[in-house]
Amino acid sequence: MSTSMSASTSTSLQGQPTGAGIEDLLGEKLFLLADGATGTNLFAMGLESGEAPESWVLQHSDRVQALHQSFVDAGSDLFLTNTFGGTRHRLKLHGLDAQVGSLNRRAAQLAREVADKSGRQVIVAGSVGPTGEILAPLGKLDRADAIASFAEQIEGLVEGGIDLVWIETISAPDELEAAVEAARGFDIPVCATMSFDSAGRTMMGLTPRAFAGLAADFRLDGFGANCGVGAADLMSSVLGFMDAAPACPVIAKANCGIPRYQDGAIVYSGTVAQMSAYALLARAAGARIIGGCCGTKPEHIAAMRKALDRNNKPDFRVLAIEMALGEMSDGARRIATGQDELQASSRRSGAARRRRG
Repeated sequence: MSTSMSASTSTSLQGQPTGAGIEDLLGEKLFLLADGATGTNLFAMGLESGEAPESWVLQHSDRVQALHQSFVDAGSDLFLTNTFGGTRHRLKLHGLDAQVGSLNRRAAQLAREVADKSGRQVIVAGSVGPTGEILAPLGKLDRADAIASFAEQIEGLVEGGIDLVWIETISAPDELEAAVEAARGFDIPVCATMSFDSAGRTMMGLTPRAFAGLAADFRLDGFGANCGVGAADLMSSVLGFMDAAPACPVIAKANCGIPRYQDGAIVYSGTVAQMSAYALLARAAGARIIGGCCGTKPEHIAAMRKALDRNNKPDFRVLAIEMALGEMSDGARRIATGQDELQASSRRSGAARRRRG
């Protein structure tokens, strides 16, 4: 690998700063709002079925940047590059495997330009999706080949100016390990999310708690869940992560409801109100980086931003009660959050001190 990047003050090939490190920004903020969907929004912008989204960084760079800009305008603190299928294994399906470096580099540059002109600290996360292959011995993909293909993609992303590597929608622990090992060839933070099904496991059988253990073993800078079934099921994964008392930030990036076929197109059932509720619940459960996945539009992210800014330190129990039954009184809220007992304890301690005096 010829390119090395600082985790907090990375520079692109043009020598321009690539923005704040994720650790620095999380140190300043209680949470970070990520972006929404890439693929489903590009389809709405004209991407054809069977067409590689990554090809748009060359053919329709203006539309790719418009999507990034729409999420920044909606309030995202972090957004992903248009490189989910950017390994040679995925690009080969479209005859683009010879352009791994150039496509990933250009995608990162387009994202970098949007972030740098935002007037605030916005993190560019280099999206790295699965290869689409199963590693040996269950499949045909050799581990060394997997690592090399991930490294090839990540090198292009790093050269283009990303702030961190964002490995996403992974199902198999061995593929995750290969991607992380490839990313460790660069001095840059690494986050990873896995996708969990309705049984509460990845396709290869991993549970959220088991992933929390891997995140610690792999020394990830953030980990969590994306895609899957919908926001409700993804919340179950977040709770599983938090039960494991993780040492690094938890990520929640849920689909916008359930997809259905309507009037010749795939639409997602999630509403602005539902995604706002999900964002609050994810934050209350302990997630530090919150966004959306398939079907999540800029208007959903804008509503999530508004909800989180209005209530950025929510209590999970209070939220659950108020969402189901309506607003609690101040006294009831103090009891639910334990503040009433703290006040009572303080009063008892004060009275004891006065008696001793």
